[in-house]
Amino acid sequence: MNSTFRPEKINRVMLKLSGEILAGTTGFGFDDTVCDLLTDELIGLKTLGYRIAIVLGGGNIFRGGSWRNQSLNRVTLDNIGMLATIQNALYVSEILQAKGCAAEVFSSFVLDKVARHYSAPKVLAAMAEGKICFVAGGTGNPYFTTDTAAVLRAIELKLDIVLKATKVDGLYTADPMKDKTAQFIGEASFQTCLEKRLGVMDLTAFSLAADNNMPIKIFNITKPGNLKSALQDAEIGTYIHP
Repeated sequence: MNSTFRPEKINRVMLKLSGEILAGTTGFGFDDTVCDLLTDELIGLKTLGYRIAIVLGGGNIFRGGSWRNQSLNRVTLDNIGMLATIQNALYVSEILQAKGCAAEVFSSFVLDKVARHYSAPKVLAAMAEGKICFVAGGTGNPYFTTDTAAVLRAIELKLDIVLKATKVDGLYTADPMKDKTAQFIGEASFQTCLEKRLGVMDLTAFSLAADNNMPIKIFNITKPGNLKSALQDAEIGTYIHP
């Protein structure tokens, strides 16, 4: 494959992880084995010299966008979901620190007792010190997904790429779980994704990335070693670029 992906130009990375990844096969809470392997891979990346920021979802604890009682206030539910992302960040950060890896949590909400309030200069300073930085609490506003938060923070922090960790190998022409004829897409431009209506991420997040030329790589985080491979191997995952 003649790829435009240039791993040698990537150093500052935004990793977007869904909360469901942390839950493993249990579907709720934390799978200790998954969290252990994930933090080992993060430490490995840091050792290689990468500077890492992370946005976590909260779906393993609470999903603000899905509820049974439609009479409940969407804003309140989304706030609960954003608070769940802070819990996830605190937990994974604590595991990293227990392993001797410097990490820090920044929150879009003012929660001085548990995390520093987010600002780009604070996070950039922490990243320069070699800390793995968790940017939690989504955008701090309801109706926006953590995909949007990941892209927004990556732009604010002037990072090189957004890595979207999933449970599939990348982008396909259709849902590979439903359509056996679905073909894997190794690379695509933002324009091609729009023209072919390929579901990279929610439209707000995707539009923000496209408007600001923020490349995205979608990859399968459940395969051991794939986090490093996604950054260094053009054959791993799907590269979305300007």
